[in-house]
Amino acid sequence: MDVIRIILAIILPPLGVFLQVGFGLHFWLNILLTILGYVPGIIHAVWVIVKK
Repeated sequence: MDVIRIILAIILPPLGVFLQVGFGLHFWLNILLTILGYVPGIIHAVWVIVKK
């Protein structure tokens, strides 16, 4: 299941984070990072998925 989340995190980072933690702080932080730059959003999303 983590492989699917990581693939989704690469395509759409907030979706990968949402599937892992729901509407929490990490989700909103990831939306902000994705807006500011796509790569920081991907890095944060993968980190959240691997960490949990």
